[in-house]
Amino acid sequence: MKKLFSILMVMGMIISSSFTPKSSNVHEVDADIVDLAVSTEFLSTLVAAVKAGDLVEVLKGDGPFTVFAPTNEAFAKLPAGTVENLLKPENKAQLVAVLTYHVVPGKVMSSDLKNGMKASTVQGQEITITLKDGKAMVNNATVTAADIEASNGVVHVIDTVILPSM
Repeated sequence: MKKLFSILMVMGMIISSSFTPKSSNVHEVDADIVDLAVSTEFLSTLVAAVKAGDLVEVLKGDGPFTVFAPTNEAFAKLPAGTVENLLKPENKAQLVAVLTYHVVPGKVMSSDLKNGMKASTVQGQEITITLKDGKAMVNNATVTAADIEASNGVVHVIDTVILPSM
């Protein structure tokens, strides 16, 4: 759980950082999902969670992965003490479950999303995509930045932490 949570935190940071390629002609991305998140200040909570969950090496793997990355503000919306509690070593399994719920195997770009589609997460449960008024939602979270490409997948920044059924 901690690894997944951390991974998700990193991804969220990456997406919400309004990442802009240095050149419009860039076709190859050097940074992996973790490196992107680490370089994005508003994803620092996600990065901390991914580290606490021992998910750094997983998210640095070949992938491809699609990460729905919650921002620091998304984590702040959780009830007081939730993040701190999840980061405790004794709650690592729960943290990893939360984080891996934000990760879908494969590379899913925003153009691939369909209203009502379901996607299986690394955690094992499904998320539901809703398209309305030009916005994409993942369960109850709105995608605020999409299609941030990494060398091993793609990150979509979301404004709310999505939680699996426990």
